[in-house]
Amino acid sequence: MMKFLDLFKYFSNDLAIDLGTANTIIWKGGEIALNEPSIVAFDNNTHKIIAIGGDAQKMIGKVHKDISIIYPMKDGVIADFSVAEGMLRAYISRISGNWARRIIVCVPSGVTEAEKRIVRDSCEHAGAKEVHLIAEPMASAIGIGLNVLEPEGNLIVDIGGGTTEIAVIALGGIVCQESIKVAGNTMTHAILQYFRARHNLGIGEATAEGIKIAGGSAYKMNEELEIGVKGRDLVTGIPKRINVSSIEIRENALNDSIKRINESIINLLVKTPPELAADIYDRGIWLAGGGALLQGLDKRIEKETKLKVSVPEEPLLAVAKGTGIVLDNLREYKNVLIKHTPYL
Repeated sequence: MMKFLDLFKYFSNDLAIDLGTANTIIWKGGEIALNEPSIVAFDNNTHKIIAIGGDAQKMIGKVHKDISIIYPMKDGVIADFSVAEGMLRAYISRISGNWARRIIVCVPSGVTEAEKRIVRDSCEHAGAKEVHLIAEPMASAIGIGLNVLEPEGNLIVDIGGGTTEIAVIALGGIVCQESIKVAGNTMTHAILQYFRARHNLGIGEATAEGIKIAGGSAYKMNEELEIGVKGRDLVTGIPKRINVSSIEIRENALNDSIKRINESIINLLVKTPPELAADIYDRGIWLAGGGALLQGLDKRIEKETKLKVSVPEEPLLAVAKGTGIVLDNLREYKNVLIKHTPYL
C-alpha cells in the first residue's frame, strides 16, 4: 500500500524543473513526468506558438517563411521571455493543470541577478505560486547520490547543452566554480562548421547532432567508425553523401571544445583549497549532463587530470533528479537553494 507521504507527493502540484538549453525535464510525484526538447515553433502571422518540444523539433530545417523555430533558452538561461513562458505554461498544463503550488528550477552557477529574476517571473507567470532556484552542479551532485551536506569535497562537471558547470561542493554549498559557454551545442555547431569548411558540405543541426551521438568521441575508440554523412554540396548545390571516420570527427571537429572543458577543470583544481583537493584526489571527478555521454570523455579527462572520473547511470537526468529530491525533501535541503535577494 502506498504510504501517505508518497500519496501526497503523487497528487501534489509541486514541480522540479531542469530548464535546459537543449531539454526541459520536469519531476513530479517522485519521478520524471516530462522530458522534451526546449524548442518552440512560432507562427509569424498569428504570433502564437503552434508546436513545442518533440513536435517542434521535427520541423527544424523544414519550415517556410511563416514559421520560426525558436530556442527560448540560451547558455542555460532564458533568452526569449515570452516564448519561454509560453513553453513553460504548456508543459505545466500538460502534467499538472494550469498552476503549480511550488516550483524549484535549476540555473547555471554563474547566473546573474537579472537572469534569476527572469526565471522567477517566467515561472510565476506560467502559474507557479512559489519559486525557488538551485545551482545546476548542486542539483547534479544530489541527483548522482552524493551527500552534499557532509564536510567532504566533491568535484562535479555538468556538461549541458549551453554551458559546462564545474564546481567543488562541500557542506551544502559551492566552494569554487567555473561556468563556461562550451557544451553540447558548441560541439554540434563545431561539427556543422567543420563539414562546411573542410568538405564543402552543408548539413543541418539535426544531422550534426546525429554525427556527434553516433561517431563523436573524446578519446581513441576500441573500434573506430566510418560514418556516412548526407548534405548539400556547397559548390554545385546538389545533394551528396561522403564518408568520414570517427578519428576525423574527434581530432578536427571536437578537439577544441574538449580541450576547453579540460582546461576549465584544471583551472578549478588550481583554485581548490588544499583540504578539499585531498578529498577530490580520493573521490575523483563526477560527470553529469548530456555531454557526459560523449564516448571516451571520462578517459580523456582522466588522462589530463590524473584523477578517477565516474559517470552515473543516467547522467542526462542527474540535474532533474537532484532538483526533484530537493523538492521532495525541502526541509532537509533548504540551505542548498540559492538565496533570494528581494527586488528593489
